Amino acid sequence: MTLDDFLQSLTATEPPLELSPALAGLWWEARGDWTRAHQSAQQAKDNDGAWVHAYLHRKEGDRDNAAYWYSRAGKPFCGESLDTEWRSIATDLLRSG
Repeated sequence: MTLDDFLQSLTATEPPLELSPALAGLWWEARGDWTRAHQSAQQAKDNDGAWVHAYLHRKEGDRDNAAYWYSRAGKPFCGESLDTEWRSIATDLLRSG
């Protein structure tokens, strides 16, 4: 799936079945459902899930929790805009998935 395909899928009511839990978390976040986004990120017991988890907590303004999850993901705390980070995470996860 390309980033364009992923973005187009946001018009659906449910994420594509082939998405990993981490990507599903990004999908739900883009649809404005933080609770489902957080649940999906928590299901991913890997660095990808930790990265999405970090992004979600940064977006909600919880810097300490975000810093913890960035550390778990092996990523530095992000200083980019939230939109830029979302796109970076999605692109990376789609490429590696």
